[in-house]
Amino acid sequence: MAMFSNDSRAFKFDVLREIADEAFNNELTDEKITAFCKKLIPGTKANYRCCVYKEREVLRQRARLAMGKMANDEAEYKPRQIVQVIEAACDGCTIKKIRITDNCRKCMAKACLSSCNFNAITIGPNRAEIDYDKCKSCGACARNCPYNAIVVTERPCSSHCPVNAISWDENGIARIDEEKCINCGQCMAACPFGAIEDISWVVPVAQLLRMNTPCIAIVAPSIQGQFENATYAQIKAGIKALGFERVVEAAVGADGVAYYEHEELMEHMEKKLPMTTSCCPAFVNMAKIHFPKQYHDNVSTLVSPMMAIARKLKQDYPHHGIVFIGPCVAKKQEAMEEFTAVDYVLTYEEVAAMMIAKRIYCEELEPYPDETVTVFGRNFAQGGGVSAAVAQVNNEKEKPAIKAVYADGCFECKKQLMLMRAGKFDADILEGMCCVGGCINGPASIEQSLKTKVRMNKENAVKPKITVSESVEYWDFSKVDMHREK
Repeated sequence: MAMFSNDSRAFKFDVLREIADEAFNNELTDEKITAFCKKLIPGTKANYRCCVYKEREVLRQRARLAMGKMANDEAEYKPRQIVQVIEAACDGCTIKKIRITDNCRKCMAKACLSSCNFNAITIGPNRAEIDYDKCKSCGACARNCPYNAIVVTERPCSSHCPVNAISWDENGIARIDEEKCINCGQCMAACPFGAIEDISWVVPVAQLLRMNTPCIAIVAPSIQGQFENATYAQIKAGIKALGFERVVEAAVGADGVAYYEHEELMEHMEKKLPMTTSCCPAFVNMAKIHFPKQYHDNVSTLVSPMMAIARKLKQDYPHHGIVFIGPCVAKKQEAMEEFTAVDYVLTYEEVAAMMIAKRIYCEELEPYPDETVTVFGRNFAQGGGVSAAVAQVNNEKEKPAIKAVYADGCFECKKQLMLMRAGKFDADILEGMCCVGGCINGPASIEQSLKTKVRMNKENAVKPKITVSESVEYWDFSKVDMHREK
């Protein structure tokens, strides 16, 4: 799987596997954590850090997150901040944003010196030098150097954050501003040291399954193609083999959301007010935190597909636990909202670790029965799929054509919301996906999005075609409250 091409993610997976194994056996203790840190990094030779003790400390902090704890023992417990910094791992980045390289020729123009408004640059014996106590990292010197001898190095976590939620303390350790963070996980996916990770709920879910507590798994459609040669039906069978009583596709909820979101879109169009979709929780977070007027006026009031099917299942099975499985870390925060019907969220890498801990191999299993669900609902996983499903409902109801815009990735989402705020958004509906390409490229995916997309399209091509209206009629969402609280 693709996740093993990245050493930091491979280490994370090893930790998750060990945690899951111990949780299933009810033998999880701090002593066990210390033991398997030594097991994963034996001997005295370090491969990635200054010493094996530092490497083991990084693993220990990973293990704490995998157990649902804060990475830092002394940190205040803040479970709603899903994305956390592993401080022991966050010291490998270049600390200084502006650096002068050996390309500096000590030229006569001295454009760097004259362009600095903070007197932070002097000319040393060999090249220009920066006084970092004065430097404000504005980059003016780099822009004006004729030799390109001054480089600006953005830390990956910061450059991938669309809402400027990342800064650094006096030691250069990343800090996440919880008032700004939308839990999109882009910093987590970008960090080459694996120093930013998500809190896991593997332990409580494994314990529930070990005690044979009746639980239902809701599976996001982007899981198609994530487990190499296993079909979607075999993947669902593998999830059931973990101990779940039933496995239901989130695409069922996607059909319901598309159907009722179309109704809301018609109301918005009558008011000549554009609407945005509600599928991506990070996008909804972005609107709610950073564009409050657009959140109130433009964001669809529909819950996400995860929440829609979860609410129905809670009605039908009030004493069952509901566990959502997907590639998105923001879903963990969504599952903690006041309007939630979801008890726990697991990511694909967490479920894969649990399967390996239980010696479950999906490709060897008998397929799980197929759902009555549309290809349109399944395609919520791909960029443009949400608005395409709403457009399909529009066609089924024979309404005039609608104009949709797809915002691909966090920064495009931010751009389109800014256009909407300025009254320059020229469409009826905006589909915002904080992951480029859609959920198939979520930060907790375990396969490359292109492979996943090809496998999904191939498998869905032979699925019997039904309409969104037929799916909604079959599942009957008429008694389900499909709206979140504003």
